[in-house]
Amino acid sequence: MVVVAASFIAVAARMSLVQFLGIYFVHRAGIDVTTVGLAFLCENIARGLAAPFFGTLSDRLGRRPLLIASSLVTAVVLPAFLLVTGPATLLAWSLLLGTAGAINIPVSSALLLDLAPPERRQSVLALNYTVMSVAYTLGVIPAGYIAERGYGILAAASAAGYALVAALYLAALRGPLPLERAAPAPSLLRDTLAAFGDRRFALFAAIAFVFPLSMGMLVTVTPLYATARGLGESYIGLVLGANSILVAALALPVATRIEAQGPFRLLGAAAAIIAAALGCFALIPGAAAALLIGTVVYSFGEVVFSSAVPAGVARLAPAGRRGAYQGAWTLVASLSLGSALALSGAISKAADWPSAWLACAVLTAAAAVALHSLRQRFAPAA
Repeated sequence: MVVVAASFIAVAARMSLVQFLGIYFVHRAGIDVTTVGLAFLCENIARGLAAPFFGTLSDRLGRRPLLIASSLVTAVVLPAFLLVTGPATLLAWSLLLGTAGAINIPVSSALLLDLAPPERRQSVLALNYTVMSVAYTLGVIPAGYIAERGYGILAAASAAGYALVAALYLAALRGPLPLERAAPAPSLLRDTLAAFGDRRFALFAAIAFVFPLSMGMLVTVTPLYATARGLGESYIGLVLGANSILVAALALPVATRIEAQGPFRLLGAAAAIIAAALGCFALIPGAAAALLIGTVVYSFGEVVFSSAVPAGVARLAPAGRRGAYQGAWTLVASLSLGSALALSGAISKAADWPSAWLACAVLTAAAAVALHSLRQRFAPAA
């Protein structure tokens, strides 16, 4: 429960701010949208490149010290967005934030999986995602109203939230924690890169990257897209909060019902739903209706992949390599999520916003076919 509680606080602290940073940097700091997209990509590249190392390091040293350090560093770095005045300071801030996040994502996921019985991992991941969705809702809905009046309060709240996460880990994670051990590779570097030598994991990652890419579209592109079409931050926050309410209500019941089928069986269907949702943003006339319907449809795919993907990665990981594999997936997810704004921004400049949404929809539809066709190839890792 400590890990779940920490996830709740961290998501509320982060997403209440990060959701609106694209608007802040473009419309208040006056930085070009493509530059902002590239900075977000650099943040995710930094997070992704460092995540396998920190995941592997946690397999050797334990999860606790790394989680505490990550929370404290993020509490300092995240509110420093107020110091960003141009592309150079934006890039520096993005790289620092990405490096801090490289610790938390794979290590907290690995700790949660350490504590969960193998047969209940997808349900536990769904519970954690449900809590995170509630936190997202509680964070992002009021944040939209606050952002319209100033970003300083959001910065202070985010810093306080991460400081509280560090205090929670420090106070509650006492005594020995379960940690699956395996004979280490001859070097930490070889341990770190081991997941990418696993053909089954590499194939899965090469297809499933569409899920974090679509999440990047929802989280970083939607606010700018909606603002460009005349919608206010308050409405954007309400709609994105509705997404989290749906996910919070459905994620755990869905995961519990499909858990016995294994994490790979329904990922193709989830990708098909996500493709339809992305198409809604492009094809439905009226910005408000497109944002609402596209977000709601997206939720039904999200309730499946949010727990099935990390459970699938855990299923593919050999004994004692859980942190390394979660770190490797974090690299893939970070690069995918981070590229969403840069990619869609470039397409929207060359053509328009609907073209960006349709391009991502077509890519996700192709992944849906591949995931459905190859689902049995991943399953033998069980």
